[in-house]
Amino acid sequence: MEQSKIDRINELARKSKTPAGLTAEEKEEQFRLRREYIAEWRAATEATLDNVYVVDDKGNERKLRKKD
Repeated sequence: MEQSKIDRINELARKSKTPAGLTAEEKEEQFRLRREYIAEWRAATEATLDNVYVVDDKGNERKLRKKD
């Protein structure tokens, strides 16, 4: 995610804590940006876990599997 979008998420978070709060448009923007951030974080985490192997007591390596 672009740094400018992360900065905007933080800016909206700070503004939401003020007495003025966020407008409806800003709340929608905050929601969209947070969803985008989480989606990118999940994709990166899954890509990392796709390259993780577990070694058992006998020294055998096996890939992690997704839970059902």
